[in-house]
Amino acid sequence: MNGLDGRDVDVVVVGAGQAGLSAAYHLGRAGLVPERDVLTLDHATRPGGAWQFRWPSLTYGRVHGMHALPGMELTDADPERPSSEVIGAYFAAYEERFALRVRRPVQVRAVREGGGGALEVETSQGLVRTRALINATGTWDRPFWPRYPGQETFAGWQLHTADYPGPEAFAGRRVVVVGGGASGTQHLMELAEAGAETTWVTRRPPVFREGPFDQEAGRAAVALVEERVRRGLPPRSVVSVTGLPLGDAARRARAAGVLERLPMFDRIVPEGVVWDDGRRVGADTILWATGFRAALDHLAPLRLREPGGGIRMEGTRAARDERVHLVGYGPSASTIGANRAGRAAVREVVRLLARVPEAA
Repeated sequence: MNGLDGRDVDVVVVGAGQAGLSAAYHLGRAGLVPERDVLTLDHATRPGGAWQFRWPSLTYGRVHGMHALPGMELTDADPERPSSEVIGAYFAAYEERFALRVRRPVQVRAVREGGGGALEVETSQGLVRTRALINATGTWDRPFWPRYPGQETFAGWQLHTADYPGPEAFAGRRVVVVGGGASGTQHLMELAEAGAETTWVTRRPPVFREGPFDQEAGRAAVALVEERVRRGLPPRSVVSVTGLPLGDAARRARAAGVLERLPMFDRIVPEGVVWDDGRRVGADTILWATGFRAALDHLAPLRLREPGGGIRMEGTRAARDERVHLVGYGPSASTIGANRAGRAAVREVVRLLARVPEAA
């Protein structure tokens, strides 16, 4: 396919993970034609969204809550196969079945006013004008690294969940795992099984959730996240308000002492981590399972952020600009939430296109 410079379309979708593919699908159902009316851009070299970058030991059978994309179920998946392969192949088949014609690899560098009511999208393949933009860039590209005194002096290996290669690389090593989310607990259990000596530290005591997580509890958790984005605050993850599921593997790990947590250390020294009360833990590795932030820097020229640091949302629409929708952001940052957000954003975009005349 040719470059994008000078293209003028109705909708640009940025990102082809779960949320972006859902939006592209619903745009097609609404009668908008890929490549003519819609450009779907993705920075990765192949299909799979963020899933393609997950560590090999995260098999499909260990994935929590993978929800099928609209219009096509994921069937007969081998639970022992890496989730990166299973979901990557599923996304590729989905793009082909619905002829979504995702352009890749295309980097979206900036979105700004384009004149005449249009937005100008600066990409690695040229400038595109669009009447509406659906942003589905997720969080994987923005791993969050906290800063602690002495961090630069550590003599061992520091890495983030985004670069986690699997447990085999840590056999026989002393590993401090930082972070109280789902990734942190998964890493701890894997590392212990692989023969690593682990220490778990978190800012707050982790909350484990007993019993089933029903629809009512799910709605309540999403509502808490949604309230933050309505107020223009940076979203928290849904798991931060639901707690950690306590399955059989987690119970065994707790009984074995693997999930015994220490409060956050106060500083880092070349040979490990130190608390002000005199406690010291030697370490060869610090694994930062400290989450991710929304990858939205390319939207900065539009000045969508509120004083609280987040983008205030009305449904999927940015409150400061009705042409911009965010899917897979805040309360829709789950596979089922991304599907619903994609559908909701397309409804709003179709109304906008019908109401606002084409840019001159």
